[in-house]
Amino acid sequence: MIDYVFRVGGEGGEGVISTGEMLTIALARSGFEIYTFRTYPAEIKGGHANYQVRASGKLLLSYGAAVDVLLAFNEEAYQKHVQDVRSGGVVIYDADSFSPPSSDSLVFYGVPMTSLATEKVGVKLTKNILALGVCAQLFDIPLETFEGLLKEKFGRKGESVVQKNLLALRVGADYIQQQTKRDPIRLGRGPRQTHELVLSGNESLALGAIAAGCRIYAGYPITPATDIMEFLAKELPKLGGYVVQTEDEISAIGVVLGASFAGRKAMTATSGPGFSLMTEMMGLAVAAEMPAVVVDVQRVGPSTGMPTKTEQGDLYLAVYGGHGNCPRIVMALTSVEDCFYGIMRAFNLSEQFQMPVVVLSDASLGHRKATVPVPDPSKVQIVERRRPQGEELTHYKRYRFTPDHISPMSVPGMEGGGYVAEGLEHDEVGYPAASDHENHLRLTRKRYGKFQAVEVIANELARLYGEPHPEIGIIGWGSTEGVIREAVQMALEAGYSVGALHPKILYPQPLAKLTEFIEGTKAVIIPEVNFTGQFATLLRKRFAYDFLQLNKCIGLPFTPKEILDKIEEVAVHVHSRRRTPAGAL
Repeated sequence: MIDYVFRVGGEGGEGVISTGEMLTIALARSGFEIYTFRTYPAEIKGGHANYQVRASGKLLLSYGAAVDVLLAFNEEAYQKHVQDVRSGGVVIYDADSFSPPSSDSLVFYGVPMTSLATEKVGVKLTKNILALGVCAQLFDIPLETFEGLLKEKFGRKGESVVQKNLLALRVGADYIQQQTKRDPIRLGRGPRQTHELVLSGNESLALGAIAAGCRIYAGYPITPATDIMEFLAKELPKLGGYVVQTEDEISAIGVVLGASFAGRKAMTATSGPGFSLMTEMMGLAVAAEMPAVVVDVQRVGPSTGMPTKTEQGDLYLAVYGGHGNCPRIVMALTSVEDCFYGIMRAFNLSEQFQMPVVVLSDASLGHRKATVPVPDPSKVQIVERRRPQGEELTHYKRYRFTPDHISPMSVPGMEGGGYVAEGLEHDEVGYPAASDHENHLRLTRKRYGKFQAVEVIANELARLYGEPHPEIGIIGWGSTEGVIREAVQMALEAGYSVGALHPKILYPQPLAKLTEFIEGTKAVIIPEVNFTGQFATLLRKRFAYDFLQLNKCIGLPFTPKEILDKIEEVAVHVHSRRRTPAGAL
């Protein structure tokens, strides 16, 4: 079974990211499942960047660990990544830039990329396209796939630009064809026959928002969430929707609440610094019981932190960000495919319960590209907010107390449906009642009372992998799902009693599922890409259990091996090794 990891590294401005993206699309079009990871500098130009793509004939759950092929555009890239190349792996390097020391454990191909691009093509900047030609020829990736990509990518720039890049591709292929192949890596055509899409997490999320009925998007550009706004700016106007680039994040959520008040489904997306600015308006959405979807594509903090690196550091902010008793639903997306269906569910929850929903993604997931089946919006039934009807409009009470704590919500222009929506505490009609103590208690109970029904949905959405009643349990959230699932698979094959629970809704927590999963375990590991173990801390507030934290805080996601190593470490203490290996997932 083909399963190879390619990594491209070099200086920002050398085309590292575009090289990785074209390699990704070419591999996908050749019939392989793909899964990517990229990291790039915060500077506009310069600084180190790298792009990793894993290609396989089977379902992929992580971007992989050991690198099979390293394409190094400069010596810095080689020095940073050579330790990740497996024994017997391949290093392709620019021989005009440096010469690596000899090694018996690696296969080297030195290609004078810079001089070939300058002398044979006449454009130094085509060095990265030349490198793609090298990879195509060396690893038997269909060259015509790259040719089609180049025509698509550069077609708008004119025929001369297209021809220069096609020439660079052929120069790279011709050069390596004259060399002796000394490695066994060959891909050819992959086994995948079904029609699938190559999407990033941010693109998938934007498509899901459209499918959910979102027609108003307001936002302010911020890495790594800007891709969502850029995608919707192209697509929403085609459907009669609007994208508003506001002066700041406070204005963005203000536009969303205004659109929601008017009866439209609306969304904003930001990252940690921007979400911090939105907390006061979040309180308004809670008090006025207005649907709103806020996406936080997390990055490293605090402050501006590391804008282009990933972290799961905003959970406290998502759950508790706001003054007073300020309930909201908090969800976390788990995969590129889940970004589509997850954001649809977020709109449904927001509309059904008339409250803000915070959707947590992160830089790793937002920028990750993967092959996914063509999304089917019919898998998620669209939910609309409850409207007042008949006699309800005769003496309309916007915040009327109901058995399920949800009150019918009118829209401007609806006869008899006028009301005041503001941040002051109010009575059932909507009139300010800031001095009525008992009324405040009743309304607080009303707002929190919706959580009972949300928790039922949270239990239904939680996903279980491996053994349902394991000796060693793992509870994860967000984008760690794939690596945890792969690590569980490896642990089961090694004979450990392991299972994993992955909630989609983090607040309110799926207490029934969590209780059922935790009971009987000898240890529960909670892996998180943050320093303090934020989800573990939330769980300790509800469960008298000594959860074991596994925290990673270097701006990079987990690898399956890191999770597996922790399982094996814990197994030594709980004597979890089984006599016979468990079945595969």
